[in-house]
Amino acid sequence: MPADSFRDFVLEQLASLDGLRCRKMFGGHGLYSGEQFFAILHGGRLYFKTHPDTLPDYLGRHCAVFAPSEKQVLKNYREVPVDILEDAQQLAAWARKAARP
Repeated sequence: MPADSFRDFVLEQLASLDGLRCRKMFGGHGLYSGEQFFAILHGGRLYFKTHPDTLPDYLGRHCAVFAPSEKQVLKNYREVPVDILEDAQQLAAWARKAARP
C-alpha cells in the first residue's frame, strides 16, 4: 500500500477522534489529537505512544519499537497490531489511550 494510501486509511479509521490532524515529520507523518502528539506513521506502519499502563498490551503482542535508524529509537512508541489497525472502533480506543497526556 503506497504511503499516501496508508495515511488516508489510518486517518479514515481514526475519523471519530476529536481534533485529529496529521503533519509531515520523521520522514513520515505525526498524528495529533488536539495538541497531543500520539502517533507516528512511517514506512507503511502506525506507531502509538505508550504509557506504563498500555505498554503491556503492546509487549504481549511483540509489537516493534519505532526505530527508523540505529540512532533514532523511540522506545515509548510501538507498532499497532494489524488486527487493531483494521478495526476502527478498537483503533480509536487504543488511540485515545495513546493521546492522553
